[in-house]
Amino acid sequence: MEGGYCEFVKKHMNQKSILLVGHVVPETPTSRLDDRFDGWLNGFSHGSVVFCALGSECDLDKNQFQELLHGLELTGHQKGSETIESALPEGYLERTKGRGLIQRGWVQQQLILHHPSVGCFITHYGAGSLSGAMLSKCQLVLFPQSVDQFLNVRLMSTDLRIGVEVNKDEDDGSFTKEAICETVQTVMDIENKVGKEVRAKHTKWRNTLLKPGLEDSYINEFVKSLQDLLG
Repeated sequence: MEGGYCEFVKKHMNQKSILLVGHVVPETPTSRLDDRFDGWLNGFSHGSVVFCALGSECDLDKNQFQELLHGLELTGHQKGSETIESALPEGYLERTKGRGLIQRGWVQQQLILHHPSVGCFITHYGAGSLSGAMLSKCQLVLFPQSVDQFLNVRLMSTDLRIGVEVNKDEDDGSFTKEAICETVQTVMDIENKVGKEVRAKHTKWRNTLLKPGLEDSYINEFVKSLQDLLG
């Protein structure tokens, strides 16, 4: 996926060898999704649920956290606060009762992404979520927060075109509920031109990563490259 950038680095490092070990593809989970989540998700039609997870280091302030929630609410489908509950917009739980589920802390992300009711994944696209998102059948809304996430998202949204990034203010990085809603609706609309494109390209790359023997071929090529260097 990063082939062009690898060649660029090689070219500007006086043709030093760049050895690639390939992508680490997570194994299909064998555990069972918690009954609370499984039962809730089973109440929705195929591909209709939006799953949002922004990693353990995401630190949105209260206003932006609420903007995110309002954006999700608009689809129809914490800093400054001691708890997630205290940061929720007034009346939010009542308005979204039966349509939304909020969980603080760790969740079985891989199992949730593979549940047939989940059709969209809003992700910060950190290293831990990258492969899982690629292997899922969810439409991807890319929402980077810090460090390497921005580079990951540029690759996926601009070069590979497998997801759509949420628009943010260029000066302060803030976003609006309308931007969240618009991006989700773009990728979920089966008639939308952009949605069709990212869906097709995501499918192409998922099939490539799941191709039998892919990891072995990378490792074999890596070993061969080392042997060639040693003469």
